[in-house]
Amino acid sequence: MKFPIELKRPLVVFDLETTGLFPRKDRILEIAAVKMNPDGTEERLEHLVNPGIPIPPETTAIHGVDDAMVKGCPTFAELAEEVYAFFEGCDVAGFNSDRYDIPCLEAEFLRVGRNLSAAIVNRVDVQRVYHRMEPRDLSTAVRYYCGRAHEGAHGALADAVATRDVLAAQLARAQTAADGDRYADLKGKDIAAIDNYLVPHDPLNADRAGMFRWRDGVLYVNFGKKKGEPLKRIMLKEPSFLHWIVRGDFDTDVKAIAADALEGRLPPPPAV
Repeated sequence: MKFPIELKRPLVVFDLETTGLFPRKDRILEIAAVKMNPDGTEERLEHLVNPGIPIPPETTAIHGVDDAMVKGCPTFAELAEEVYAFFEGCDVAGFNSDRYDIPCLEAEFLRVGRNLSAAIVNRVDVQRVYHRMEPRDLSTAVRYYCGRAHEGAHGALADAVATRDVLAAQLARAQTAADGDRYADLKGKDIAAIDNYLVPHDPLNADRAGMFRWRDGVLYVNFGKKKGEPLKRIMLKEPSFLHWIVRGDFDTDVKAIAADALEGRLPPPPAV
């Protein structure tokens, strides 16, 4: 399909089906992705994945993937290099991907010693666009934006294709939006600008969520009981706090800063 805006790099739209609702604990059962290249060509990736653990019946009831279906399928570790290469150097989009799909995929990559955040460039959570404009779920988004029923809901490839179509419809509407229309905020924006529109990037934040933040050239912890304390002091006096972050349920870039601090390294200050 012809995408409504010019792509500066490939855009991977993807979806996961998993063993549960906790992205950093549960395992991937199915991954599907559609890569749109700047020259208009498309590539697809689709795999059932053996999670190595039993699939709870309550999750099978949602997506239809059971133990028998994934028996004999490759594990994520066996697919990791192929998946990483598919995402590397690309912008990424998904539906609720900031809160679920990306953290889940990041966790799977960490288990095999890979860092997904190092592979992808910009992120657009299509659900954020949708909820900013029309609060609903993916099936309703497909009906609203694409004028059709979402056939095959909760199948990874069907959801990835539907998410791609919803994003295309959102951006097409933005290109013709009149001044004052909510969608006019997206007019003329590329993937990087949409990423910043949905999750504004503060140059003083050392990580995407602002858990570590620069002030007057000093990097501070910006959350919890250590908020306001210089990271350099903590790395020298309280390394157990950094070990807790590395082992905890934090985003990959937050863990990376903590892990580097344990090795005596701090990120460079922002050029502002």
